[in-house]
Amino acid sequence: MQADNRPIVQRVLLITLGLNLAVLLLKLVVSWATGSLSLFADALHSVTDSANNIVGLVAVRFASPQPDRDHPYGHHKFEAVGAFAIAAFLGVACLEIIRGAVSSLWEQKHAVRLGGADLVLLLVVLAVNIFVAWYERRVGKQINSPILLADAHHTLGDIWITIGVIVSLFIVSMGAPSLQWLDVIVAIPVTGLVLWSGYEIFRTSLPILVDQAAIPPEKIYDLVMAVEGVINCHDIASRGILGQQVFIEMHIVVAVEDIATAHRITDKIEAILDSNYAPVRVTIHVEPPDFISHRLTYE
Repeated sequence: MQADNRPIVQRVLLITLGLNLAVLLLKLVVSWATGSLSLFADALHSVTDSANNIVGLVAVRFASPQPDRDHPYGHHKFEAVGAFAIAAFLGVACLEIIRGAVSSLWEQKHAVRLGGADLVLLLVVLAVNIFVAWYERRVGKQINSPILLADAHHTLGDIWITIGVIVSLFIVSMGAPSLQWLDVIVAIPVTGLVLWSGYEIFRTSLPILVDQAAIPPEKIYDLVMAVEGVINCHDIASRGILGQQVFIEMHIVVAVEDIATAHRITDKIEAILDSNYAPVRVTIHVEPPDFISHRLTYE
């Protein structure tokens, strides 16, 4: 039975939620003090960090891997839905950033002021973001949690955005008034980074939601055909998340006449597949020796 890692995920999300709210507050304070559009856009991005944590907590609350009467295949897709929602939040952040940049360029009025205390606060923000990304990624890899890995990836993008904002603000504060527009220019690439983060999360979450094959059928075929007594394996299908829960279905043709021997062969197949792709739930349809099929999987 698959271990329920939800308490671990919930603890990590609660810790990072607190840190992200602190980061959001610091960015808003410094953006107000400096008048920086790029930092305000970065603060909007941080709003999604906190929202992502909340969405993750809600999703994990319903993402039990254990089956029940209403969900006999478990609830692992809820976590993928949570990761998918993160991508949607990133899209909203992009729209806000674009709107702010266009508005500033249209009004032709922009001024930025950066003091020493502001710079120190931004470096604190950067340090917190680096810790959050490292912490979520480390725990996410340990328990193979898509929601933590997705959020860590999101935070990693936030780190690069914050670095760019700090550099641009420093240059603007040290340069001539004509460099004030560098702050607006830097706000635009933020959109690209946010969009890329959303695309990566979308790309990794969608296969889970649409039941894309978890294991190449050829690999399953090779393992099954190595079992003594199996003379054919066809109509192979798999879905799920490797390392969390995989479901495998197949038809096999066995060179035996009695049910007891066929059952021992299927038990051996299940044990081999579990040793390679645990945890797995395997459904095997046994067919007689004279059955013929050349369809490895579904076309």
